[in-house]
Amino acid sequence: MSPFQLTRTLPADATDAALRADVLSGLTGRPKTLPPKWFYDARGSELFEEITRLPEYYPTRAEREILQERAEEIAAASGARTVIELGSGSSEKTRHLLDALPELHTYVPVDVSESALSGAAEALLAERPELSVHALVADFTGGLALPGSPGPRLVVFLGGTIGNLLPRERTTFLRSVRSLLSPGDALLLGTDLVKEEATLVAAYDDAAHVTAAFNKNVLNVVNRELGADFPLDDFDHVAVWNREERWMEMRLRARRALNVKIRELDLVVPFESGEELRTEVSAKFRQEDVREELAAAGLRLAQWWTDSADRFALSLATAV
Repeated sequence: MSPFQLTRTLPADATDAALRADVLSGLTGRPKTLPPKWFYDARGSELFEEITRLPEYYPTRAEREILQERAEEIAAASGARTVIELGSGSSEKTRHLLDALPELHTYVPVDVSESALSGAAEALLAERPELSVHALVADFTGGLALPGSPGPRLVVFLGGTIGNLLPRERTTFLRSVRSLLSPGDALLLGTDLVKEEATLVAAYDDAAHVTAAFNKNVLNVVNRELGADFPLDDFDHVAVWNREERWMEMRLRARRALNVKIRELDLVVPFESGEELRTEVSAKFRQEDVREELAAAGLRLAQWWTDSADRFALSLATAV
């Protein structure tokens, strides 16, 4: 059997259909919203990689520190023979963990991008020819059917991406992960932590304005894919800390009153001067928050690791 298999569970037109549905519902709602997943075309992915290297943006460095320093502890606690990574992308950070698992047999990366999965698998197999890689082209928020693989299995969800989900969506997601776990399996979850407002705002509104370009890129995507005419120069990037909800919000604020035409949806979207379009929430957590949300999904917080500055956490959770 080939060491690399790829299974596509998304229909070929799934991305286009999802974009249409999200734009129609988000831009006709109050307030207007768009999901953050639409930042990530090729240009958006390049911009995000640049963001992770900015001095203000601490989450990537903090999470990498934990993985580098604690990978052997995580490996020993999980004993995993299969690692399933949701939203795997380039699989770069996960390699610290894969290297630390002596009995690792199978790696299952899950992502919507077939090219990202193939590229990551090629690089991994060049270093680890004995590894079995079974990639899934799938949307992990829609439920998963996993390939057969030896246990124990460790489901990995890094980057603080769970913070991009609203509370009800997080509950649904964590319950879907719980349904994948058998006795002995575990979830490794990355969460950004609550901290002082100035640090949070700076991470989402950097001095070099890279995050502003990243935020506006969602308008480029809608313009290109749906024939819209968003004038990017007429929108300002806004990053605010929502203290009540304990999340950062990224928004795009209209500088003037305007109408945006979206040809492929036969839709005209009016914006008032100063009206804001929310493009992302990024929830920040305390340990008790993580424990409670895991418990509500039938999971028990078993281990908790943070970076040296207590900015970011990795949690190991097992099924109750």
